Amino acid sequence: MTLPTFADFEQAALRQGFDEVAERVWQPGTVVEDHGHPFAVQALVVRGEMWLTQHGATRHLQPGDRFALDRDEPHAERYGSAGATYWAARRHAVG
Repeated sequence: MTLPTFADFEQAALRQGFDEVAERVWQPGTVVEDHGHPFAVQALVVRGEMWLTQHGATRHLQPGDRFALDRDEPHAERYGSAGATYWAARRHAVG
């Protein structure tokens, strides 16, 4: 699978109404317990692996996989032995 460049991901996200795009790099073995964010997210995993738990179900995500979270949606994250990197498009505005 060929991944887009960060610039292409960012441009597409901004066209879709997201107001911020960030690269998130997580260290190996990191665990983030249930939490939420004051923004909606659409993300693309580009390196490593992670497990995302939302709505009581856990997904194993690897490069090329995408996930989305609504504003304030509770979720938990766990990162693999090599850590993980994903690009996150964020929408802060309510509506």
